[in-house]
Amino acid sequence: MSTQFKVLNPATGELVEIVNLNTEDEIKQALKNGHNAFKKWSKIDAHTRSKLLKDWSRIIQENKEDIAEVMTLENGKPLKESLGEVTYATTYIDWYAEEATRIYGRTIPASSETKRIVVSHQPIGLVAAITPWNFPAAMMTRKAAPALAAGCTFIVKPAEETPLTTMKLVELAHEVGIPHDAIQYVNGKGPDVGTLFTDSEYIRKITFTGSTPIGKLLMRNSADTVKHVTMELGGHAPLIVAEDADLDFAVTQTILSKFRNAGQTCICANRVIVHENIVDAFSERLTKAVNKLIVGNGMDKDTDIGPIINEKGYQKIFSQVNDAIEKGANVLIGNEYKANIEQGSFFVYPTVLKNVKENMTIMQEETFGPIIPIISFKKIEEAVEIANSTPFGLAAYFFTNDYRVGTYLHDHLDFGIIGWNDGAPSGAHVPFGGMKESGLGREGGSEGIEPYLETKYLSIGHFDH
Repeated sequence: MSTQFKVLNPATGELVEIVNLNTEDEIKQALKNGHNAFKKWSKIDAHTRSKLLKDWSRIIQENKEDIAEVMTLENGKPLKESLGEVTYATTYIDWYAEEATRIYGRTIPASSETKRIVVSHQPIGLVAAITPWNFPAAMMTRKAAPALAAGCTFIVKPAEETPLTTMKLVELAHEVGIPHDAIQYVNGKGPDVGTLFTDSEYIRKITFTGSTPIGKLLMRNSADTVKHVTMELGGHAPLIVAEDADLDFAVTQTILSKFRNAGQTCICANRVIVHENIVDAFSERLTKAVNKLIVGNGMDKDTDIGPIINEKGYQKIFSQVNDAIEKGANVLIGNEYKANIEQGSFFVYPTVLKNVKENMTIMQEETFGPIIPIISFKKIEEAVEIANSTPFGLAAYFFTNDYRVGTYLHDHLDFGIIGWNDGAPSGAHVPFGGMKESGLGREGGSEGIEPYLETKYLSIGHFDH
C-alpha cells in the first residue's frame, strides 16, 4: 500500500509536491492528542483565544503571496482568485476572533422565588473537518476559526488534490502560538480517514463540505456515536432573469457567479432561467461577454479561467454538454476542450447553451464547470418551479427591479442563500448553508459558532429571602 501521494498541477500535469499519507495509528494518535488538548484549550480565556486568532490572521496575510501561489499550483485557479481567497479566508478568522468574546449565557425568570435559572454555553469538544479541493483555504478557516474561538480543538483532513494550502495554514497557526494539538491536519484517503473520524470516541463533531452522497454517508456513520454534524453539500444554483431586469448588470453578475474557479464552486449559477421576451437579448450580450474570457494557466496574470481539477470532473462536463446537444440544445459559444489525459491537464472553454430543456442531465445534476445552460420561462411561477425542481437548495440568484417580483421570489425559492441583483452573496459575517439535500447547519455569521457549542442549563434552588 502506498504511503505517499502526488500533488499535481492540473494546468500542466507537473508534480508540485509528494505528500506523506498518515498511517491509521498516526491518525488515531492525533485524535487522542486533540481530545487531550481540549481539556486545556477549552479553559483558556476567550480574550486569549481571540488574540491568538488575530495573530493567525495577521501572519497569513504576511504570507499571502506564497500561500496564493501554492494554491494556484495545486488547484489551478487564477492567481488573482487565489490571492482573493487568502484574504477571504482571513475574514473568517477575524470575524470569529471577535465572536470568541461574545459567547453569552443568560438568566431565565424562574417559576419560583426560591430558584435561579442560568443558561451557559461550553465548547463541544474535538472537531474533525473534511474540506474540499475547490477552496482549500477558505473552507478550512470557515470551520477552524469558529471551532477554536468556541474553545474546541480541531483536526482537518484536506482534499488529496489540494493539501498543501491547508498544511501551510496549520503550520502558521502553530507559529503564532496556537498549540500544536489544538489544530492539526492529517492526510489520507477520504474513505479511510472518514471512517476513522466517524468511529472515533474522541470526536464530538464532524463538519464537512463536499458532495451530498458523501455527506449522507458521514451522517449515517456518525449516528452510532451520536456526533454533531454540519454538512455543506452539493448545490445546483438557479439564476432567474426577470423581464424587467437590467440586462447588462445581470450579464456581469452571471459571469461573476458562474466562472469563478472555472465554475467549480458549489454556489455558482448552474441553471440560467430567463424570461422568454428577453432571452435572445440576454443570450447575445452574455455570449459577447463570455467571448472575452481568457482560458489558461492560473499563473499567467491574464488568465480568467483555469483548468478543471481532474479527469473525472472533465469527463462529467463533457458528458453533460454532449447530452444537452443530443437533446436539442444549441451551442452559442464554446464546447471546446483542451486536454492531455496522460499528462493530467484539463481545460474546458466557457460554453453557453441555449434552448435547454429540463430533461437534460445538465439541468438535473451539478456541473462543476464553466458551462451556462439557458432555459426560458413565461410566468414567474414557472421559473420558481424550474428552480425548485431538484433535491438541492444551497444558493439561488434572481435579477429584477420590481419589488413585488423580488419579494415573491424570495418567499418561494427553497434555498438557504439567495442573491437579489447580487451574484456574490458570500461573506464571513453572513450565515452560509443549504436547504433540502444541500446540507445541515450554517457556517459564517453569528450562527456559525453555535454548532461548536453545547448549551447547559443550571437550576439553583433554596435561595433565602
